[in-house]
Amino acid sequence: MIYIQIFLAFFIPGILGYGGGPASIPLVEQEVVSNYGWMDSQQFAEVLALGNGLPGPIITKMAGYIGFMVGGIPGAIIAVTAAVLPSLLLMIFLAGLLYKMKGTKKFETLTALVRPVIAILLGVIAYDFFSGAFIQSGVVHTVVLIIASFLMLTKFKVHPALVILFGLVYGALLL
Repeated sequence: MIYIQIFLAFFIPGILGYGGGPASIPLVEQEVVSNYGWMDSQQFAEVLALGNGLPGPIITKMAGYIGFMVGGIPGAIIAVTAAVLPSLLLMIFLAGLLYKMKGTKKFETLTALVRPVIAILLGVIAYDFFSGAFIQSGVVHTVVLIIASFLMLTKFKVHPALVILFGLVYGALLL
């Protein structure tokens, strides 16, 4: 039964998430934290932070980790398969249709309407993570990390991977 739950926990966000990227994160959180209770919001935030530090699509990295945590190696395989299966099926069955529609007014309108939804989903998850960070790490550490990360990315043009590494080292040494 757990393997069916793992499959559904990642298949549903795979269907509803636009491209399996950042828009899928709140959907996965809903399934993993709220529906099945496999982890709390703080643990989910840590998995997300770790997943963002690795290359590749975020949903597959999270699926592999959470699937392994819940169901071992078979759970990881099932979770990753469930996460990529909707996109794979869409590519196989609808690629021709999408290529025909590309450049049309309907396709541009569809894409334009999806972008605000993704922005709102990302805003909600960012708010959840910031509020959790203030509670778990404290206001001072959270503000220091926000300002340092912002300056490193914008003013000093530090590679995002190094900014993530800085955050990991800061957390390991001071928290």
